[in-house]
Amino acid sequence: MKLAVIGSGYVGLTSGACFADMGNNVICVDNDSRKIDMLNRGEIPIFEPGLESMVKRNVAEGRISFSTDIKKAVEESLILFIAVGTPPEEDGSADLSHVLAAAGEIAEYMNDYKIIVDKSTVPVGTADRVKARIREVLEQRGSKLDFEVVSNPEFLKEGAAIEDFMRPDRVVIGTDSEQAAHAMRTLYAPFNRTHDRVIVMSIRSAEMTKYAANALLATKISFINEISRLCEAYGADVEEVRNGIGSDSRIGYKFIYPGVGYGGSCFPKDIKALIHMSSAVAYDSRILKAVEAVNQDQKHLLVQKLISHFGQNLQGKTFAVWGLAFKPQTDDMREAPATVIIRALIAAGAKVRAFDPVAMNEAKRILGNLEGFILCSDEYEALKGADAMLLITEWRQFRYPDFKRIKAELKEAVIFDGRNQYEPKALREMGFTYYGIGRP
Repeated sequence: MKLAVIGSGYVGLTSGACFADMGNNVICVDNDSRKIDMLNRGEIPIFEPGLESMVKRNVAEGRISFSTDIKKAVEESLILFIAVGTPPEEDGSADLSHVLAAAGEIAEYMNDYKIIVDKSTVPVGTADRVKARIREVLEQRGSKLDFEVVSNPEFLKEGAAIEDFMRPDRVVIGTDSEQAAHAMRTLYAPFNRTHDRVIVMSIRSAEMTKYAANALLATKISFINEISRLCEAYGADVEEVRNGIGSDSRIGYKFIYPGVGYGGSCFPKDIKALIHMSSAVAYDSRILKAVEAVNQDQKHLLVQKLISHFGQNLQGKTFAVWGLAFKPQTDDMREAPATVIIRALIAAGAKVRAFDPVAMNEAKRILGNLEGFILCSDEYEALKGADAMLLITEWRQFRYPDFKRIKAELKEAVIFDGRNQYEPKALREMGFTYYGIGRP
């Protein structure tokens, strides 16, 4: 099939590359000429395991190309995916200006029947607004071309996006058109070899499904973080509790790992959007508000523990931070707990020496202007002269470090483990003072 993907960010680029890998002809379009130039040079603007090699392979074999020419992309493609950003407004609502702008450009250059697919995470009712925008432009052109608008939300985990796309748990397609449903089923058939993972539903149900899925996962995280607070208060071990409840098949082990809160481009934004959608229909979303509040509090927990240990005055203290991205296997620092923690430490008069395996450039962009913030060449360099080490992101290379070296580099053998990566008893036997999340 001939496809166009409008927007070459995380979702658009990953989707385009995976579709191309299954033999489709894909044009990725973006109005950011700098990004397109990078892609045409073989440079990938985001870090995602496996993406660079997939893109280069499909470029070499002529199945994927990158352009700023949306006219050509629209004219040559049957299915057009809108995968542009939907950043939150100040009130939490999703900014749909880029989605509607893309819809308008598609309508301007349509030359025959098209299937327009909302791939971006958008509020319920967005497909109706996209349809209206396309009809408006077509009327201005004096055209009565036929088209369909489909909702096909993405469910990609950063750091595992290729695997998630190639072997999806489900493919949600929202449409009331049999013709569009057939085309989408055909497109996704190669990803459903073992069994049919396609779920066809109404457009509004598909739009809501993405928000509901992310909200439930975020709820599980905030729930276990709240339980971790109770564990600390009563002397229970949250890791033992997690194993106890996770063994229940109705609950499961996924997303019940306590830590310093969730971040990234999806959970925070989507929770805010759902809260705003609730208020728009005069409903008080009490659970969602609590999920958000617990998460915000959790991002400050390590700082609270640190102050409890060192005292309120952190002037002259230096802290080593391991991990800056909001999760491993990505350089994404949007809503990352590390940014909250680092800003709080520096505001309290401390210095921060930090390292992340892949997010150093992003950290320089976001935090580089902070006085007292130093990026280091590796995790051990970050320890030099530090009063304590804070583990924020659970990268694999941090799981089994050289604890003797850590102890030798630190002024005081103190570890604040924001992801419960280390065994408290073992570290204490090595002479460390250990603080975890919900662990005695």
